[in-house]
Amino acid sequence: MKKNMGSTDKVIRILVAIVIAVLYFTNQITGTSALILSVLAIIFVATSFISICPLYLPFGISTCKKSK
Repeated sequence: MKKNMGSTDKVIRILVAIVIAVLYFTNQITGTSALILSVLAIIFVATSFISICPLYLPFGISTCKKSK
């Protein structure tokens, strides 16, 4: 698969995942919302490491810099 995530996109996703983790471990979010946000954070981290966002594929979105 062709990578479709740029470095800015990856950094933002990692930062969002960190914020969710901090909120979770400080008990600011609990219950169902904590579960949903934790799964979202895991997905953000995983997609950042593989540089592919499955939701971008059907729409043809790419945040990678174009090589000339």
